[in-house]
Amino acid sequence: MPMPMAKPPPSSLSHARTPLLTRRFVLLASVIAVSLSLGFFLCRSAASCNPTATSDASIQHETVPKLVLVPTVHDRSGNPLQFMRNKLVLLVSHELSLSGGPLLLMELAFLLRGVNTKVVWITYPKTDEANDVTNRLEHKMLNHGVELLNAKSQEAIDVALKSDLVILNTAVAGKWLDGVLKEKVHKVLPKVLWWIHEMRGHYFKLDYVKHLPYVAGAMIDSYVTAAYWKNRTSERLKIEMPKTHVVHLGNSKELMKVAEGEISALREHVRHQDLHVGKEDILFALINSVSRGKGQDLFLQAFYQMLQIIKSQKIKVPPLHAVIVGSDMNAQTKFELELRNFVSRKGIQDRVHFVNKTMNVTPYLAAIDVLVQNSQARGECFGRITIEAMAFHLPVLGTAAGGTTEIVVDGTTGLLHSPGKEGIMPLARNMVDLATHVERRVRMGRKGYERVKERFMEHHMADRIADVLKQVLTTSKELS
Repeated sequence: MPMPMAKPPPSSLSHARTPLLTRRFVLLASVIAVSLSLGFFLCRSAASCNPTATSDASIQHETVPKLVLVPTVHDRSGNPLQFMRNKLVLLVSHELSLSGGPLLLMELAFLLRGVNTKVVWITYPKTDEANDVTNRLEHKMLNHGVELLNAKSQEAIDVALKSDLVILNTAVAGKWLDGVLKEKVHKVLPKVLWWIHEMRGHYFKLDYVKHLPYVAGAMIDSYVTAAYWKNRTSERLKIEMPKTHVVHLGNSKELMKVAEGEISALREHVRHQDLHVGKEDILFALINSVSRGKGQDLFLQAFYQMLQIIKSQKIKVPPLHAVIVGSDMNAQTKFELELRNFVSRKGIQDRVHFVNKTMNVTPYLAAIDVLVQNSQARGECFGRITIEAMAFHLPVLGTAAGGTTEIVVDGTTGLLHSPGKEGIMPLARNMVDLATHVERRVRMGRKGYERVKERFMEHHMADRIADVLKQVLTTSKELS
């Protein structure tokens, strides 16, 4: 029978300007910025579980595994993953892109390579179209010693059969089991660890996850997400989840070194050269892939309402700006065109800045004053950009949904608002609050940083991923 999940620990608590990176900025950023290889748009689907689900009485207490996927790839003394040395691990991704799921899996690949694990990567289904992003990511993996195989090849099947561990990344990757392994699938299921990030209802299909009850374990990024999957698979699909490990992410030593270092030069440069804003201007930023589920439209509406409140009440504040990091300048979607048209209609082109998607958002975290995490419906599964921003002493204005509720302490490290249209005015008022109360903004940023140091650091969580893998390998032997 599947083991119950752990309870969470109690809380202690347009035509808008499009900036271009100048050569000087790239050089400066490359010197002091850490590459946030899981990118800013952690692919946590826009849907998440109702936050109240974490109090489900059916979720019993057990040892809580928490993990951080540290990007360090060098072997180090006392590495808790030493037991993975010389083992063979197959990683199955549904895509290779700058979205959060593939980038998280890449980080895990590099972590395993750091202890000389043999890591093989396949992408299924893989499109025939090669692009700069795919080529760069593949090149990066090859440089780290990760072997790339065709997902449909006999070689990939052979690796699956002889591997010590198979990690399926996202629910969609489950299609590979029947699509490629076919009648051999029963030989592989006992050594599968299924890493799930999705929250939207359309992922709850038997075609994707019918094999879930038979794998060695599931790994999910937050308690609300785990509870949502537990309930939905039982009620809708009539299947049971395997033993589920909740694994909060964390900030690496490399990231913290940058966040805790001297970033004033980078902050000034990005503001002056890239965003063309003043030193004292106040910047609210939403850093995520541009899509309706991430809530950029509602963020801009709230930003406009904030400007109206400031104007009507004649409040004296420095110039206020909205920054949206995550655009695709080469292929603007219908949704992004809607955003730009809204900015144009409202006449706020000089206040809104669209920034192209990037793997390294450190310069923008250094430059802004407040992070807005506005993911809609059930929110983010976790939202790693949230803890990254908190490491930079930034308060967070987030939706009261999903994993954000496990990170942000409302009123202490930030302020929460409802998702949907009903959250527009509360978000606008929260932005006015932080724009007009510098001390509160600074205090929340400091408390957020302290919370990161207490809960979301590498030295808190690095051992947990080893615990999870050890349990999965033990379960795999038992099932086999």
